[in-house]
Amino acid sequence: LILYCMKKILFTGGGSAGHVVPNIALVEQLLSEGEIDVCYIGTAGIEKRIVSEWKIPFFEIRCPKLIRGGGAWKQNAKIPFEFFRAVKEAKKGLKLFRPDAVFSKGGYVALPVVIASWQLKIPCYAHESDFSAGLANRISSRFCKKVFTSFPETAKKMKRGAYSGAPIKRSVFACTRAEARKALGIDFNEKVLLVFGGGSGSEIINQAVRRQLKVLTQTFVVLHVCGKGNLVASQEKRYIQTEFIADMGTAYACADVVVSRAGAGTVFEILALKKPALLIPLEGQTRGDQVENAEYFQKKGLCRVLKQDRVERLADEAILTLNDKGLQKRLNESSYTAGNENILSELKNAVEYE
Repeated sequence: LILYCMKKILFTGGGSAGHVVPNIALVEQLLSEGEIDVCYIGTAGIEKRIVSEWKIPFFEIRCPKLIRGGGAWKQNAKIPFEFFRAVKEAKKGLKLFRPDAVFSKGGYVALPVVIASWQLKIPCYAHESDFSAGLANRISSRFCKKVFTSFPETAKKMKRGAYSGAPIKRSVFACTRAEARKALGIDFNEKVLLVFGGGSGSEIINQAVRRQLKVLTQTFVVLHVCGKGNLVASQEKRYIQTEFIADMGTAYACADVVVSRAGAGTVFEILALKKPALLIPLEGQTRGDQVENAEYFQKKGLCRVLKQDRVERLADEAILTLNDKGLQKRLNESSYTAGNENILSELKNAVEYE
């Protein structure tokens, strides 16, 4: 009697939604196809909350995070011990799940899992979303069979790099403009400005929108996803605010212009949907990846960029973005699409023949 065992891919990555949501884009596709089983290793942070919605096996580990800045040496001094512990914990999860391959989306959560999979001789693949690779993926590239990238230039700079495009959830493309307007109660002929600042919102963007609301609502119905706990009282009828939208596909579909941060996942969703966007990259709190992402596409003429120290111009720039016919033409002619199939075909091939 021969028992059929379904092949299994283990996903890892976390610390921020940008390291989890692209994984979910691949997980949901694999689950819908039903040919390959999936599981996840991560911390008790944002990845556990997001992954729990998909009811897949999850193994929790503790991971150290490098704290940037000159005064953090005491906390960072503990990292070697904590990292060794995280690798041991990751090995337990890998031995429990016994995956045929591991896929890492990066972030400090993923690195111990990558090292553990390499030590256990489980083939590992990774994906880098940003134009310049993060520290975890730069180290991981030494232990992975291949590192997929969202930017073609990034693949050329990375050990075992391969350009694939960005993983994007199917639901982003699932809604039409008419369906979205009906769901949100917005007239089909109105111009809609979608504003959001990441998973927890952006205080700088939130305040700028509300200060300039009178000007913005003369042109747009403003759909403002402001983040948890950031709602304010408002009597403005052309201003719709919500803490979050579970289905961003609906929000995107109704939008004529998008104002957002410049995280790679968001930028590639906007480009795939060919939406005119005004990007306000986060500065000073990261390694500068959002600035690089925004400048890269600004040079290609595929977005407009507003530095966050000039957010008082948000209303003027949003209106200019709406009226920029050249921008829409270049977006329509661009070829940025989801990289799901490129990545999954490689992973499927790996689990079949390893």
